[in-house]
Amino acid sequence: MKPKHVVIIGAGLGGLECGYILSKNGMRVTVLEHDHVVGGCLQSFRRGNTLFDTGFHYIGGLEEGQSLHGLFRYFGLLNLPWRKLDEQCFDEVVIGNRSFSFANGHERFRETLTMAFPHEKEGLRRYTEVLKRVGEHLPDTFLPAGTVCKQGDNYFTDSLFARSAYEFLCDTIHDPLLRKVLSGTSLKMELDMDTLPLYVFAQINNSYIQSAWRIDGGGQQLVDRLAEQIRINGGQVLTSATVTSIIEREGKAIGVRVNKDEFIEADYVIAAQHPQAVMQLLTDSPSIRKVYRRRIASLQNSFGMFTANIQLKDGANMYENKNIYVHRQNADMWHVNGQEAESVLVNFYHGQDAVDLLTPLRWEAVAQWSMMPQGRRGQDYVEFKEQKTEECLRVVENRLPQLRGMIEKVYTSTPLSYQNYTLTHHGAAFGIKKDYRSPLTTVLSPRTPLENLYLTGQNLNLHGVLGVSMTAVLTCAELLGMETLAEQLDVKHWNK
Repeated sequence: MKPKHVVIIGAGLGGLECGYILSKNGMRVTVLEHDHVVGGCLQSFRRGNTLFDTGFHYIGGLEEGQSLHGLFRYFGLLNLPWRKLDEQCFDEVVIGNRSFSFANGHERFRETLTMAFPHEKEGLRRYTEVLKRVGEHLPDTFLPAGTVCKQGDNYFTDSLFARSAYEFLCDTIHDPLLRKVLSGTSLKMELDMDTLPLYVFAQINNSYIQSAWRIDGGGQQLVDRLAEQIRINGGQVLTSATVTSIIEREGKAIGVRVNKDEFIEADYVIAAQHPQAVMQLLTDSPSIRKVYRRRIASLQNSFGMFTANIQLKDGANMYENKNIYVHRQNADMWHVNGQEAESVLVNFYHGQDAVDLLTPLRWEAVAQWSMMPQGRRGQDYVEFKEQKTEECLRVVENRLPQLRGMIEKVYTSTPLSYQNYTLTHHGAAFGIKKDYRSPLTTVLSPRTPLENLYLTGQNLNLHGVLGVSMTAVLTCAELLGMETLAEQLDVKHWNK
């Protein structure tokens, strides 16, 4: 029997993971990437002799029995050059002139913060217990329908997506400063007191408390490994291949148009893109009703990032085996206006004289330049980026006073850069904002109204490496069946 042909739009992590799963299961896979390299937000790039990452900085839960381990074992990504961060302080949160350490392991995490907040011992116990339980039930997401779980099928997904993260934090922790500290690694997600579901907050934070890792040599290695395996499995990964439309016939997706003229026929199409971008590929589709288009068009995006990739002078030797989140004393982590930098993530590169500074930046701050070509946006755009760099340096200067004197060169990017290079809609760092008040609207299904067209990527369930990897499995389960994938993933033994 001729194998089914699947076309995947987008060679970011989600698209390549889907390609890996389906090619491993005997399907003929073609992955199409508009850029000249694969990777999306996991691309690495060089400036001189320095290697920088686009959007990949560190991951959590990579040890056996933890959140990401079972997925990365399946994808063949465990034997890359992972570097474990300092277990005593994988994240340092600086608020004003005070510094707080996040330690690995739920008990150690709790005990370390209890030393600074002894009156919150019980609150910290409840906080870590909830996060731990969410992590323990992550494998339930992949159990076939009808499997009896301890708390019922998809209990955590269903209930905690409909509960407020901010209300949970306020109900559990009474000290306002400790609430700020626990929110201090907020650049892993967009903290919004009005919308953020507890599931997103808990699952992501829990994975890093389990263990935290960065990779020597750049995040590009993950996507290159996946692309290589797809080719070994008989699939194709094509770059400079821009999908300009999805073709349908009799209510089914039957292929795509590439670079405006070439037609590639397919039994299934998977779009690893923002759903709003997918709608633009289906402008004349009778299967996509106005109500669905309005729903997709109304979805709000998370904020983007301004990044200063800093090349240091030779021998600067600033490396610290952790991440540093620096906040102004009065920074409001749950309501980022993006007008002036108040919170900055400091990311280090092992073995390189380089450092990144990242701060939230909303699309509205750069929208005025969005219609101008890359590299020709004018002096005012250049000055805007210089101003943002200076704001970031001022935020971190008390913690890293030596940084200014060690700078050789600075390269900058904004949400415009992410949209141009990775097709991330409005440069949204975490995809579509999930809203606990309307989870059925903002947490999207892989299925679409057009038969044989599926979605994947960070805009569906959970963002980040963990979320995208989970979603890739959920998308492929629509084609292969969850029972098949659960067996291949060996989900029943993840927590043993």
